[in-house]
Amino acid sequence: MANRPIDRPHKAPPRRPDRPAPRHDAGPARPSAAPALKRPLPPTLGPRLASEAIGNVLVTDGWDDYRLLDMGEGEKLERYGDLVVARPEPQAMGPRRLPAAVWADAGAAFTGDTDEEGPGRWRKADGIGDAWQMSVMDIPITCQLTSFRHVGIFAEQIVHWRWMAERIAARLAAGGERPRLLNLFGYTGIASLIAARAGAEVTHVDASKKSVAWGRDNQALAGLEAAPIRWIVDDAVKFTERETRRGRLYDGILVDPPRFGRGPDGEVWSLTEDLPYLVGLVRELMKPGPSFMTLTAYAIRASFLSIHELVADLVGHRPGTLTSGELAVRETGLEDTTGRLLSTSMFARFEGN
Repeated sequence: MANRPIDRPHKAPPRRPDRPAPRHDAGPARPSAAPALKRPLPPTLGPRLASEAIGNVLVTDGWDDYRLLDMGEGEKLERYGDLVVARPEPQAMGPRRLPAAVWADAGAAFTGDTDEEGPGRWRKADGIGDAWQMSVMDIPITCQLTSFRHVGIFAEQIVHWRWMAERIAARLAAGGERPRLLNLFGYTGIASLIAARAGAEVTHVDASKKSVAWGRDNQALAGLEAAPIRWIVDDAVKFTERETRRGRLYDGILVDPPRFGRGPDGEVWSLTEDLPYLVGLVRELMKPGPSFMTLTAYAIRASFLSIHELVADLVGHRPGTLTSGELAVRETGLEDTTGRLLSTSMFARFEGN
C-alpha cells in the first residue's frame, strides 16, 4: 500500500524578531513577470463622459505627389514626388501585383546593409541623389534617404493634418483667438507648417537636432519664415513637465512618439513605459472646451484598443468624442483593380465639446 501524505493543520513559522510584521495596507503585489513601473500612473479624474467611436480605419488614397503603388513580399513601392522608392514593410504579407520590372525600376531601394557609412544604405539608380522635393497640401518639403529607411514624411498622417487644419480654421472663423498647438515628437515639421499656415501658433518639440534643422529648412522652403513656430530641441517628457508647471494651455496637441528613442541628454524613451505618464501630462495642457489631441503609435506589439483605453481612462472624463483605430494607405498602382489597404499605425483622437 502506497504511503499517503498525512494532513496536518497549517502552522505558520515563527516570525524572526528582526523581521518586521507584514503590512496589509500596501496594496496588491505586482506579478513577478510584470515590469517595474518607471513612473507613477496618472489617476483617472472621473467617470467617462466622452462618446467613444472604436475601430475606425482612416484611409488616404494619396495625392498628386504621393502614391502607394504596390506592396507584397515584405516590401512596399511608393512614389514621393518624382522618385519611386522601395522599402521594407512587414505588414505587406501578400503577393505583389505589379510586374517585377516595375519594382526593379525604382529610383531607390533600401537594402538594410551595414557599411562604414552607418546602420543602413540605399541602392540608387544613376543620377539619383539623397534629397529631393515634393508637396504636401500645397506646401513644398524636402525628402531625404535616411539611414533608417525613412524619407522625412509619414504620408498616412495627412488624414490627421487635414482634420487639424479644419479645426484651426473653424476656431478662427468663429472669431476665437489664434489657437496654440503643441507638436510633440514633431520630426521634420510638416504638421507644424500645416498648422501654422492654417493660423495656429505652434510649439514644435523634438529631441533630434537634425530633425529640427530639417524642419527649419522646410519652413524656409515653404516661404513660411514669418509663421509663428517655436522650434525646440528637447526631451518631450521633460518639456511637457515644465509646461504643466508653467500652467500653459494649448488648443491642440499632437503626440507622435517612436517606439524607442533618446533625448538630447541621453534620456531614454520607451513607448509602453512612458506613454501613460506623458498622456497624463498632456491632459493638463489641454484647454477646456473644444481642444483636441491626436496620438499615433507605430511598430508596437499592441492593439489600437490599448491606446484607446489609455486615452479614455485619462482624458475621457471630459465631454467630447474619442475616436480610435488604424491609419492606412490605399494602393493605387493598378487603375482597374480595387486597391488594397496597408495599415501603418494605430491612433486615438480626442476632441472636446
